Amino acid sequence: MSGGVDSSVAAWLLKESGYDVIGVTMRIWQDEDFSCQARNGGCCGLSAVDDARRVAEILDIPYYVMNFKDVFRGKVIDYFTAEYLAGRTPNPCIACNSYVKWEALLDRSMEIGADYIATGHYARVARLDNGRYAIRKSVTAEKDQTYALYGLTQSQLSRTLTPVGEYHKDKIREFAAEIGLPVAGKKDSQEICFVPDNDYGAFIERYTGQTIPKGNFVDKYGHILGHHKGIIHYTIGQRKGLGIAFGKPVYVTEIRPETNEVVLGSNEDLAKTELLADRVNYMGCDGFSEPQKVMAKIRYNHQGDDAVASVTEDGFLKVSFTRPQRAITPGQAVVLYDNDILLAGGTIL
Repeated sequence: MSGGVDSSVAAWLLKESGYDVIGVTMRIWQDEDFSCQARNGGCCGLSAVDDARRVAEILDIPYYVMNFKDVFRGKVIDYFTAEYLAGRTPNPCIACNSYVKWEALLDRSMEIGADYIATGHYARVARLDNGRYAIRKSVTAEKDQTYALYGLTQSQLSRTLTPVGEYHKDKIREFAAEIGLPVAGKKDSQEICFVPDNDYGAFIERYTGQTIPKGNFVDKYGHILGHHKGIIHYTIGQRKGLGIAFGKPVYVTEIRPETNEVVLGSNEDLAKTELLADRVNYMGCDGFSEPQKVMAKIRYNHQGDDAVASVTEDGFLKVSFTRPQRAITPGQAVVLYDNDILLAGGTIL
């Protein structure tokens, strides 16, 4: 229970369906300073505990706070900082889902006798005709959260319930208001929970104790265009905040950690039709022995586009798009669908 309306209503829906429900909030904040930051932001801060506990009292279900700060630090925060330092753009919510919610929390839940883990994600779990478990898209496209769940294993999916995936957001808020939950009008969390001010660069320098060196902006031919403030401050496709003017729009098109260079170019330079991915998790299928038509998403808010998925001789997932895609970003996930079924996903190289 994150303290938000979705997980709160998920608990109510399951109780109404006859399940014996236990509410759990994960403690992930790292220290007192961190918890003060988390108090007013994020999905698992101190305010989340207060809100979730009040909801549990209203629903008359047991409620616990479980400590996962060590695994969150190792699997999410350390990963987040290492990826930026390597010139890639991470997705910490995907890491949190895979390693904290659906590994550490699920394991702990099984230890205390639970049969399932349930969340407020807008997604649906299905058992397919081929015998595999898969995530299906939510009934509401604008709130679909399946992209961030591509890493779940067959065992984890078999023990997962996502009741709000059958409803639109307005209906979830309507349920919350009808049963008198204090979080009925609570806004959705938008920022990364451990960086509530969205200043990723400052957070990384604070967390690692490193001063990230400045370097050169260059064009695609290597000509120096100016100076950047450290590669952790940039991501592919970025235009604002570069601190450099050319009289025309320029964008980050590549980050080169080995030379500490940030490459700038035109919007056209961002367009690509192919990508490779590793760390692939197959969900709705067990692989691509032959090229397969799919719909592929390259970031959370990407609408997705037609593509062909195949596997290279050296085992990488190759995705070839019908149309050029803007700002394919190393470190982000590519997630593949067949209609509303999530087939597979991996990390873009």
